[in-house]
Amino acid sequence: MSEAAADQIVACCNRLWMAGLMAGLSGNVSVRLGDDRFLVTPGGLAKSDLRPEDLVEVDGGGRRVRGFQNPTSELDLHLRIYRESPACGAVVHAHPPTATAFGIAGETIDTDVLPEVVLLLGEVPLAPYAGPGTPALGDQVARYVAGHTTVLLANHGAVCWGPDLATARARMETLEHAAKIIHSARSLGRVNRLTREQRDELDTRRRTPRNG
Repeated sequence: MSEAAADQIVACCNRLWMAGLMAGLSGNVSVRLGDDRFLVTPGGLAKSDLRPEDLVEVDGGGRRVRGFQNPTSELDLHLRIYRESPACGAVVHAHPPTATAFGIAGETIDTDVLPEVVLLLGEVPLAPYAGPGTPALGDQVARYVAGHTTVLLANHGAVCWGPDLATARARMETLEHAAKIIHSARSLGRVNRLTREQRDELDTRRRTPRNG
């Protein structure tokens, strides 16, 4: 088990809990360790109290390789994302309150209103409801992995992924921040969207690899 990866997951969970994006036993986090090894949070434990030794190493089939706890009940969701995106290095699933409220209302997050959201998240689809911890949840999310980095889950929460855990966590934080801003703008009675030209320019920047 990678001590560095374990420490990163514990720190990520604590940060998301402190930000109110995880509560109680909700949420789960994973990191890719190698071609067929993943480090995941356990099920049944509060993420705010996790210790590195609580984490579970599994293989690509979901079988426990190291650790004493059982892996998260939503392990299948994580593994499906890794299979669909070979470049994915980490997955974060949480229940950010405002963003989740959008999903409960049957709405997704309009990302064409904030430049930083376009750059970091791109389009955020809303996946139809599927029971937590069921293969159906992985089926729904897998449809959106190609071309996306963040999916809002109807009546459930959100899942974000990226090349590393810092990016996946930042996407979850950005999603909730954007949801709060958009909700506030709606309460003021008006939401001004970026123009198509402005959005296209940002999309081009998001897809262009950075050098240096």
